[in-house]
Amino acid sequence: MSTTEQPAPPGSASTSYDPRTVRRAMLAGSIGTLIEYYDFSVYGYLAVVIAPQFFPNEDPTASTLAALAVLATGLVVRPLGGVFFGWLGDRWGRRKALVSSVLCMGVASSITGLLPTYGQIGVLAAVLLFLTRLVQGISSGGESVGAYTYIYESAPPRRRAFLGAVTPIGSNLGFMFAAATAGAISALTTQDQMADWGWRLPFLMAVPLTLICLWARLRIEDTPEFKEAAKRADIPAAPIREVLSTHRTALLQSIGLAMAQGGAIFLGLTYMGIYLTTNLGYDPTHVFWLTAGVVLVTVLLMVPAGWLAARFGCRRVLLAGLLGFLVTAYPALTLMGRHSLAVAGLAYLLFMLSSAFVQVPAASLWPHLFERRVRYTGMAIGYNIGTVLAGGTAPYIAAFLVQRTGNLLSPAFFVMAVCLIGLGALSTVRKDV
Repeated sequence: MSTTEQPAPPGSASTSYDPRTVRRAMLAGSIGTLIEYYDFSVYGYLAVVIAPQFFPNEDPTASTLAALAVLATGLVVRPLGGVFFGWLGDRWGRRKALVSSVLCMGVASSITGLLPTYGQIGVLAAVLLFLTRLVQGISSGGESVGAYTYIYESAPPRRRAFLGAVTPIGSNLGFMFAAATAGAISALTTQDQMADWGWRLPFLMAVPLTLICLWARLRIEDTPEFKEAAKRADIPAAPIREVLSTHRTALLQSIGLAMAQGGAIFLGLTYMGIYLTTNLGYDPTHVFWLTAGVVLVTVLLMVPAGWLAARFGCRRVLLAGLLGFLVTAYPALTLMGRHSLAVAGLAYLLFMLSSAFVQVPAASLWPHLFERRVRYTGMAIGYNIGTVLAGGTAPYIAAFLVQRTGNLLSPAFFVMAVCLIGLGALSTVRKDV
């Protein structure tokens, strides 16, 4: 009597994971997110410099708000990009989506560095800046979620929680590299030179970064799960419709978690620099380097955060991270106003310590919420809607709150609000990685 062996389900322990392929997946995913967040955060770090070049106004605050509005508006289209790249990734493969998204991002950032200013072509300069940010927003809609999906499906199941740290390490290195680049150029140029041409150089750095990322991503294959599904022709014909009809709970959970992560972290990584320079009067060059140092410490914490997520579960580590943001937001902003850059730096670090314990477990928990058939699309829709609602808009909301209330501590209440939303979403998540 003979038995027919049934094929192992995708992602099971018996699925073959070649170590070299896993290493290439980790490299390709982390480099791509590095470029995405480098491009995003360079604009945020240089918003004070860029503002009068494209939005001249007698009131510096009004110019800065206009520049931040463009940053936030570019992220409004992230869900559209997520829908497109999610469809591309679920229908035609993760690799195609990852290569396309990073190429789109790199080209848009490079063009930003070449744009004429308001003094050269008038209001058309602001329109062109707006358009390049829209293109970046569309491409970023598929980049992070693509990396999360690709690494999750490329890693052996028992190592997913730990290797999930690779993507947030890449994104935070992008923030750190952007801050360090802005700091170096600010230190090497005068204030007039920085306003004239210095601000362009960080954007033009996207050219070599994009070429490096394309080299890494063109060497990868599709994930084991997707290749197995393609062999069985188990590919969704309409992944968007399938997500909306069968994964509504996962979609709401991912939106809530994205609001919490995006609102707290984007405020910390982009608005804090503006807060320290514009509101508290610290030297911009010193703030750039301070930011780079704080982000470096955050990156170093991501490896132990990954170990903890693998040891105790992603849900518990994420819970600790969200609670950390909730209780440190107000004290950190209070300490920053003590007129000492050293104290401000320690307060900034106190706030950002929670970042590793939010980003790392979330990187593995998000793809775990969705089935393989619609994983890319589901994450793209949920993650990007949450990011639009509270992430990319965080710097603008924070600056707006300070302007309207006159209270420099008011952004802390925004952080607390989004963390409570994230905690509510996390409480409904029943399955862990």
